[in-house]
Amino acid sequence: MKILIVTQYFWPENFRINDFIPELIGKGHEVSILTGKPNYPSGKFFSEFLEKPSLFSNYMGADIYRVPIVSRGSNSFQLFLNYLSFVITGTLIGAWKLRKFKPDLIFVYEPSPVTVGIPAVTIGKLKRAPVVFWALDLWPETLQAVGGIRSRSVLWAIEKIVRFIYNNCTLILGQSKSFVKSIQSHCDYPHKVQYFPSWAEKLHASKNTSEKLFAPEIKKNDTFFNILFAGNIADAQDMPAVLKAAELLRNNKSIKWIIVGDGRRFEWLKSQVKKRKLEEHFIILGRFPLERMPSFFAHADALLVSLKKDPVFSLTIPAKLQTYLMTGIPILGMLDGEGSKIIKESNAGISSSASDSKSLAAAAIEMSLLSSKDRKQLGQNGIEYSRKEFDRSILMSKLENFFISAINDYHEK
Repeated sequence: MKILIVTQYFWPENFRINDFIPELIGKGHEVSILTGKPNYPSGKFFSEFLEKPSLFSNYMGADIYRVPIVSRGSNSFQLFLNYLSFVITGTLIGAWKLRKFKPDLIFVYEPSPVTVGIPAVTIGKLKRAPVVFWALDLWPETLQAVGGIRSRSVLWAIEKIVRFIYNNCTLILGQSKSFVKSIQSHCDYPHKVQYFPSWAEKLHASKNTSEKLFAPEIKKNDTFFNILFAGNIADAQDMPAVLKAAELLRNNKSIKWIIVGDGRRFEWLKSQVKKRKLEEHFIILGRFPLERMPSFFAHADALLVSLKKDPVFSLTIPAKLQTYLMTGIPILGMLDGEGSKIIKESNAGISSSASDSKSLAAAAIEMSLLSSKDRKQLGQNGIEYSRKEFDRSILMSKLENFFISAINDYHEK
């Protein structure tokens, strides 16, 4: 089938949708991508893209149609313009660029914002193609939790946009079981909503201690207990609570916190580590390409996943969790709901309550005191759970069946 993927973020930005392309092409499908210019998470357009954009017009056999957008920048107003610009250019310029492409189905990848669905729905009507929307974030709930939006009129307007998008999709997929019920509350056709989780990114399945795999940016020292956080650094990840836990462990010289990633709170985190005189406890390295991540994981004795305390985040399975499970490294969680449930069900680590710095500090000490054999068993438990619940090949086949069902349902109307 001919598939159009609409996503505001795409390669060379590091998102799980990148994994998706070779899977679809390998199954014989023709794939095109409608996306913006890469600028996530730094908020600045990638220099390598600006120097030679033609190098980023095809990805593993899929044609990429890029539309101009306002970069994310470093403030809320510019982020709003970033979201709005993709709606406008994706709808108008995107439709023009895709005038010769007739998809059988349109697939929307939505880690945020939900407005990515507007160009998809519009193009779907023009092309007379069904739209399958994969919701990895909940709107307007997330805006209340992270953006601090309290205006009833603004939230009412956003809810109307969300309802319009959902009602004009043939199928909506929620990334966690808890998402399904929430999405159904914003949709006039609850039967259209199904559960579909993320899968692990393609990294080494287990920790490899070969010297060649260790990241040179980190000095190897087996006397330290290294807790690694990898990924986006933003409000949702609750870095203030992580810093508080590190402060509580200030006198424990053996525990190190390694941060590999970038985001809107990255510079704030660096400044706070310095301000609180925690430099000897933290190694903050910034963003690296996905293929480098195994070398950083090789240094880790535990992997940290955190989400701030809020009802909407308790419904969320953090994208990094599936990848963490497949590394064979035990997990330290500071989160509620679905994510915490997975850590406990899998027996892959220790989970503390969201935003509970004291419990995170205690969990870090508890984990550090476990024998290497016990930690290895926790890591193995994670691998086995991931293979059962988040196997890539099983999920890809399931998604393909969703696509076929959506096409049939659309043409039966």
